[in-house]
Amino acid sequence: MLFAKNVNAFARNLPKDFITYENSKQLIRSAGSVAANYIEANEALSRKDFIMRIKICRKEAKESCLWLNLIQPPDNYLNEGTRLLDEASQLMKIFGAILAKLGEAKF
Repeated sequence: MLFAKNVNAFARNLPKDFITYENSKQLIRSAGSVAANYIEANEALSRKDFIMRIKICRKEAKESCLWLNLIQPPDNYLNEGTRLLDEASQLMKIFGAILAKLGEAKF
């Protein structure tokens, strides 16, 4: 959930031009989806449900990386964008490791 909160704070301070606005909306959605699906995974009704939610978390973290790469923040926000990109990459690896441990990391 902290990743989603940090993304919200980052997006709040981005320039309000059309492209950045649209990309940041997508970024906010994908980051929020990581958090929401992780919560759902922890409340999973079955192993299959858990695996599906973790796969969605990994997919949404990957999508967050895309949007972070597309957003070109001003210099004063560059470090925060880079940090968030690293955090999203780390989340992808964490979810991938969870799936590998369960024997479900197919692709």
